[in-house]
Amino acid sequence: MPETPAAQALLDTFGRIVVINLPERADRRRGIDAELRKVGLSLDHPAVDVFAAVRPAAAEGFPSIGAHGAFRSHLGVMERMLDLGWPKVLVLEDDMGFARGAAARLPALAEALRRQDWALLYGHPGDQPDRTPPADADGLVALPPELGLIQLHFLGLTREAAETAAPILRAMLTRPAGSPEGGPMHVDGALNWIRRGHPALRSLAISPALAIQRPSRSDIAAPRWFDRLPLLRHLAAAARQFRQG
Repeated sequence: MPETPAAQALLDTFGRIVVINLPERADRRRGIDAELRKVGLSLDHPAVDVFAAVRPAAAEGFPSIGAHGAFRSHLGVMERMLDLGWPKVLVLEDDMGFARGAAARLPALAEALRRQDWALLYGHPGDQPDRTPPADADGLVALPPELGLIQLHFLGLTREAAETAAPILRAMLTRPAGSPEGGPMHVDGALNWIRRGHPALRSLAISPALAIQRPSRSDIAAPRWFDRLPLLRHLAAAARQFRQG
Protein backbone atom coordinates (compact mmCIF):
# COMPACT_ATOMS: atom_id res chain seq x y z
CA MET A 1 0.00 0.00 0.00
CA PRO A 2 1.56 3.35 -1.01
CA GLU A 3 2.26 5.88 1.73
CA THR A 4 -0.02 8.89 2.05
CA PRO A 5 1.68 12.30 1.59
CA ALA A 6 1.41 12.90 5.35
CA ALA A 7 2.92 9.52 6.25
CA GLN A 8 5.71 9.95 3.72
CA ALA A 9 6.45 13.39 5.14
CA LEU A 10 6.87 11.97 8.65
CA LEU A 11 9.01 9.08 7.47
CA ASP A 12 11.18 11.30 5.27
CA THR A 13 11.75 13.69 8.17
CA PHE A 14 12.38 11.22 11.00
CA GLY A 15 12.93 7.76 9.55
CA ARG A 16 11.64 6.05 12.70
CA ILE A 17 8.68 6.71 15.01
CA VAL A 18 8.73 5.41 18.59
CA VAL A 19 5.59 5.39 20.73
CA ILE A 20 6.07 5.28 24.51
CA ASN A 21 3.33 3.17 26.09
CA LEU A 22 2.86 1.32 29.36
CA PRO A 23 1.97 -2.29 28.45
CA GLU A 24 -1.11 -2.19 30.67
CA ARG A 25 -2.50 0.92 28.94
CA ALA A 26 -4.24 -0.80 26.04
CA ASP A 27 -6.67 2.13 25.93
CA ARG A 28 -3.85 4.49 25.06
CA ARG A 29 -2.43 2.07 22.50
CA ARG A 30 -5.79 2.06 20.74
CA GLY A 31 -5.91 5.83 20.94
CA ILE A 32 -2.45 6.46 19.49
CA ASP A 33 -3.05 3.86 16.77
CA ALA A 34 -6.19 5.78 15.76
CA GLU A 35 -4.17 9.01 15.63
CA LEU A 36 -1.48 7.44 13.47
CA ARG A 37 -4.13 6.12 11.08
CA LYS A 38 -5.31 9.71 10.53
CA VAL A 39 -2.02 10.35 8.72
CA GLY A 40 -1.76 6.99 6.98
CA LEU A 41 0.34 5.08 9.54
CA SER A 42 -0.39 2.64 12.38
CA LEU A 43 1.35 0.75 15.15
CA ASP A 44 1.75 -2.11 12.67
CA HIS A 45 3.85 -0.04 10.26
CA PRO A 46 7.46 -1.34 10.02
CA ALA A 47 8.87 2.12 10.78
CA VAL A 48 6.79 2.47 13.98
CA ASP A 49 8.06 0.93 17.23
CA VAL A 50 6.36 0.70 20.61
CA PHE A 51 8.68 1.29 23.56
CA ALA A 52 7.43 -0.39 26.74
CA ALA A 53 7.31 2.49 29.19
CA VAL A 54 9.12 2.07 32.50
CA ARG A 55 7.10 1.81 35.72
CA PRO A 56 9.58 2.13 38.63
CA ALA A 57 8.74 0.86 42.09
CA ALA A 58 9.42 4.21 43.77
CA ALA A 59 9.75 7.92 43.00
CA GLU A 60 13.41 7.99 44.14
CA GLY A 61 13.61 11.78 44.33
CA PHE A 62 11.31 12.50 41.39
CA PRO A 63 8.03 14.37 41.88
CA SER A 64 6.14 11.06 41.47
CA ILE A 65 6.61 7.47 40.36
CA GLY A 66 5.07 8.44 37.03
CA ALA A 67 7.54 11.31 36.54
CA HIS A 68 10.36 8.89 37.34
CA GLY A 69 9.01 6.43 34.78
CA ALA A 70 8.58 9.09 32.08
CA PHE A 71 12.17 10.22 32.63
CA ARG A 72 13.55 6.68 32.33
CA SER A 73 11.31 5.97 29.32
CA HIS A 74 12.52 8.96 27.32
CA LEU A 75 16.09 8.11 28.27
CA GLY A 76 15.47 4.53 27.16
CA VAL A 77 14.27 5.70 23.74
CA MET A 78 17.44 7.79 23.34
CA GLU A 79 19.57 4.80 24.29
CA ARG A 80 17.74 2.58 21.79
CA MET A 81 18.24 5.23 19.12
CA LEU A 82 21.96 5.38 19.80
CA ASP A 83 22.34 1.59 20.03
CA LEU A 84 20.59 1.06 16.68
CA GLY A 85 22.29 3.96 14.92
CA TRP A 86 19.16 5.86 13.97
CA PRO A 87 20.09 9.38 12.77
CA LYS A 88 16.68 10.83 13.71
CA VAL A 89 13.58 9.65 15.51
CA LEU A 90 10.11 10.98 16.29
CA VAL A 91 9.12 10.19 19.88
CA LEU A 92 5.38 10.11 20.58
CA GLU A 93 3.83 9.72 23.99
CA ASP A 94 0.75 7.54 23.76
CA ASP A 95 -1.66 10.38 24.57
CA MET A 96 -0.53 12.42 21.56
CA GLY A 97 -3.22 13.64 19.22
CA PHE A 98 -2.78 15.37 15.88
CA ALA A 99 -4.21 18.87 15.76
CA ARG A 100 -6.97 19.60 13.29
CA GLY A 101 -5.53 19.91 9.78
CA ALA A 102 -2.18 18.33 10.72
CA ALA A 103 -2.18 15.79 7.89
CA ALA A 104 -2.55 18.52 5.28
CA ARG A 105 0.28 20.55 6.83
CA LEU A 106 2.83 17.75 7.13
CA PRO A 107 4.26 17.71 3.57
CA ALA A 108 5.08 21.43 3.61
CA LEU A 109 6.54 21.16 7.13
CA ALA A 110 8.72 18.26 6.05
CA GLU A 111 10.07 20.30 3.15
CA ALA A 112 10.76 23.26 5.47
CA LEU A 113 12.56 21.03 7.99
CA ARG A 114 14.70 19.56 5.21
CA ARG A 115 16.14 23.05 4.72
CA GLN A 116 16.75 23.61 8.44
CA ASP A 117 19.49 22.53 10.82
CA TRP A 118 17.87 21.30 14.03
CA ALA A 119 18.59 18.99 16.96
CA LEU A 120 15.25 18.94 18.82
CA LEU A 121 11.80 19.55 17.39
CA TYR A 122 8.71 20.18 19.51
CA GLY A 123 5.30 19.64 17.91
CA HIS A 124 3.87 22.68 19.71
CA PRO A 125 5.12 26.20 20.54
CA GLY A 126 4.58 26.05 24.32
CA ASP A 127 2.35 28.17 26.51
CA GLN A 128 4.35 31.40 26.81
CA PRO A 129 3.19 33.46 23.82
CA ASP A 130 4.61 36.67 25.28
CA ARG A 131 8.12 35.14 25.36
CA THR A 132 7.98 32.89 22.28
CA PRO A 133 9.49 34.30 19.06
CA PRO A 134 7.17 34.48 16.08
CA ALA A 135 7.05 31.58 13.67
CA ASP A 136 8.64 31.96 10.27
CA ALA A 137 6.67 31.66 7.04
CA ASP A 138 6.88 27.86 7.27
CA GLY A 139 5.40 27.71 10.78
CA LEU A 140 8.71 27.01 12.55
CA VAL A 141 9.83 28.77 15.72
CA ALA A 142 13.53 29.00 16.59
CA LEU A 143 13.49 28.47 20.36
CA PRO A 144 15.93 30.49 22.47
CA PRO A 145 17.92 28.15 24.76
CA GLU A 146 16.51 29.86 27.85
CA LEU A 147 12.86 29.42 26.81
CA GLY A 148 11.54 26.29 28.51
CA LEU A 149 8.78 24.14 27.06
CA ILE A 150 6.70 21.57 28.88
CA GLN A 151 5.07 18.45 27.41
CA LEU A 152 6.91 15.97 25.21
CA HIS A 153 3.99 14.29 23.45
CA PHE A 154 5.60 14.99 20.03
CA LEU A 155 9.38 15.29 20.09
CA GLY A 156 11.82 14.98 17.23
CA LEU A 157 15.39 14.04 18.11
CA THR A 158 18.59 13.88 16.13
CA ARG A 159 21.51 11.63 17.00
CA GLU A 160 23.45 14.73 18.08
CA ALA A 161 20.72 15.62 20.57
CA ALA A 162 20.58 12.09 22.00
CA GLU A 163 24.38 11.86 22.27
CA THR A 164 24.36 15.08 24.29
CA ALA A 165 21.27 14.44 26.39
CA ALA A 166 21.54 10.74 27.31
CA PRO A 167 24.67 10.95 29.50
CA ILE A 168 23.31 14.06 31.24
CA LEU A 169 20.01 12.32 31.98
CA ARG A 170 21.86 9.28 33.32
CA ALA A 171 23.90 11.55 35.62
CA MET A 172 20.72 13.23 36.88
CA LEU A 173 19.50 9.83 38.07
CA THR A 174 22.50 9.59 40.43
CA ARG A 175 22.03 12.96 42.15
CA PRO A 176 19.66 14.07 44.91
CA ALA A 177 16.55 16.08 44.10
CA GLY A 178 17.34 19.79 43.90
CA SER A 179 21.02 19.25 43.12
CA PRO A 180 22.56 22.41 41.63
CA GLU A 181 24.16 20.15 39.04
CA GLY A 182 20.76 18.82 37.99
CA GLY A 183 19.01 16.02 39.81
CA PRO A 184 15.72 14.11 39.41
CA MET A 185 13.05 16.25 37.71
CA HIS A 186 10.32 16.00 35.10
CA VAL A 187 11.88 14.94 31.81
CA ASP A 188 10.61 18.00 29.93
CA GLY A 189 12.33 20.18 32.53
CA ALA A 190 15.48 18.10 32.15
CA LEU A 191 15.51 18.78 28.40
CA ASN A 192 15.07 22.49 29.12
CA TRP A 193 18.06 22.24 31.49
CA ILE A 194 20.11 20.58 28.74
CA ARG A 195 19.09 23.14 26.13
CA ARG A 196 20.17 26.01 28.39
CA GLY A 197 23.53 24.37 29.01
CA HIS A 198 24.08 23.44 25.35
CA PRO A 199 22.82 26.34 23.24
CA ALA A 200 24.38 24.82 20.11
CA LEU A 201 21.58 22.23 20.14
CA ARG A 202 19.26 24.15 17.86
CA SER A 203 15.66 23.60 18.91
CA LEU A 204 12.58 24.31 16.83
CA ALA A 205 8.87 24.29 17.60
CA ILE A 206 5.90 24.06 15.26
CA SER A 207 3.29 26.83 15.35
CA PRO A 208 0.38 26.56 15.37
CA ALA A 209 0.65 23.28 17.24
CA LEU A 210 0.81 20.19 15.06
CA ALA A 211 0.19 17.90 18.04
CA ILE A 212 -1.88 18.11 21.20
CA GLN A 213 -2.37 15.89 24.24
CA ARG A 214 -5.56 13.83 24.12
CA PRO A 215 -7.70 13.90 27.27
CA SER A 216 -6.68 10.74 29.13
CA ARG A 217 -6.05 9.42 32.63
CA SER A 218 -2.50 10.45 33.49
CA ASP A 219 0.28 7.97 34.24
CA ILE A 220 2.51 10.73 35.64
CA ALA A 221 0.32 12.65 38.08
CA ALA A 222 -1.40 10.94 41.00
CA PRO A 223 -4.79 9.62 39.82
CA ARG A 224 -7.80 11.76 40.63
CA TRP A 225 -10.46 10.24 42.84
CA PHE A 226 -12.75 9.30 39.92
CA ASP A 227 -9.88 7.46 38.21
CA ARG A 228 -9.40 5.22 41.26
CA LEU A 229 -12.93 3.71 41.17
CA PRO A 230 -13.54 1.20 38.33
CA LEU A 231 -17.05 2.32 37.29
CA LEU A 232 -16.26 6.02 37.52
CA ARG A 233 -12.96 5.42 35.71
CA HIS A 234 -14.90 4.06 32.70
CA LEU A 235 -17.32 7.00 32.82
CA ALA A 236 -14.41 9.44 33.01
CA ALA A 237 -12.78 7.78 30.00
CA ALA A 238 -16.02 8.10 28.03
CA ALA A 239 -16.27 11.76 28.98
CA ARG A 240 -12.69 12.41 27.82
CA GLN A 241 -13.46 10.78 24.45
CA PHE A 242 -16.56 12.96 24.12
CA ARG A 243 -14.48 16.08 24.83
CA GLN A 244 -11.92 15.04 22.24
CA GLY A 245 -14.58 14.49 19.61
